[in-house]
Amino acid sequence: DMCSSWVSHLPERYSPKSLTILGLNQDELDANPRATRRVVQDINANPILPFDDESFDVITNVVSVDYLTRPLEVFSEMARVLRPGGRAVMSFSNRCFPTKVIDIWARTSDLEHVFIVGCYFHFSMGFERAIAHDLQPAIFGLSDPMYVVEASKPLPS
Repeated sequence: DMCSSWVSHLPERYSPKSLTILGLNQDELDANPRATRRVVQDINANPILPFDDESFDVITNVVSVDYLTRPLEVFSEMARVLRPGGRAVMSFSNRCFPTKVIDIWARTSDLEHVFIVGCYFHFSMGFERAIAHDLQPAIFGLSDPMYVVEASKPLPS
């Protein structure tokens, strides 16, 4: 769980054997009850992930992809640490801290955000075609939008 904190936004019924979380604040990471391993690192300052090659099955990033200042480097690193067939799942809404998001995010629409994240996967060169999901409940447009863009690391040929 990249850019994590005191909570990992994973389904309650999902119980991985291990859950490594990476974030900025040790106290917040320590408060996350689902984590089995905690790593403090600012991936904007240092996008090199401190993990072995092909060591993860899934990487998630919940509502923080819009703060990445070096996204292609981070996405390339995600591809490096994913096992073949592993999935990277980025989820986001239209809510953010306007003073912290990257400039292009602040100037673009929800649909363009989906395109931006898809481009991160594509141009990092380590993933198969990205797939986008619109998870906004159909409640007359009265709910916050939620989008997921995911891609898998190719299996060996």
